Amino acid sequence: MNRKTAVLGLFSALAIIFGYVETLLPVFTGIPGVKLGLANLAVLFILMRYSLPEALLVSMIRILVIGFLFGNMFSLLYSLAGAVLSLLVMLLLKKSGHFSIFGISMAGGISHNIGQLFVAMLIVENVNLIYYVPVLLLSGILTGFAVGWLTREVDRRIPA
Repeated sequence: MNRKTAVLGLFSALAIIFGYVETLLPVFTGIPGVKLGLANLAVLFILMRYSLPEALLVSMIRILVIGFLFGNMFSLLYSLAGAVLSLLVMLLLKKSGHFSIFGISMAGGISHNIGQLFVAMLIVENVNLIYYVPVLLLSGILTGFAVGWLTREVDRRIPA
C-alpha cells in the first residue's frame, strides 16, 4: 500500500510537471489545440500498472492543479471531457486484451481530442467544428504513439 501511494504521488507530480511544461511550449504544430499530451504518459502508466480508479485520481489531480494554476473554466471543461472519454476508451481496450500499449495510447489520444471537440462544439454552438476531426485524428494517432512508446519505456525501467 505504501509503495502504491508513493507511485501514485510520483506520477501525479510528473503529470503536473509535464502539463506545466506543455503550457510553456508554443502551439506544438501551429494548429490550435494540438499538444504532445506528455501528461498522459503518467495516466497511461498508472492505468496499465493498476486500474481505473488510480488512473482517474492521477488524471483529476493533474487537471485540477494545472487548470487552477494556468488555465480557466473552459480549459478545465476541455480537459475533463477529454480525460474522461480517453480513460474510458483506454480501459475498454485494455480489458479486451487485444491491444498493445501503442493501440491503447493512440485510441486514448484520439478519444481525448474528440471529447474536447464535442465540448468546443457545445460552447461555441457550432457543429461545423466537426471538420476539424481529420486533424485531431492524425494528431491523436501521432502523439498517442509517442506517449505509448514513452510509457512502455518507463514501464520497462520501473520494477513492478
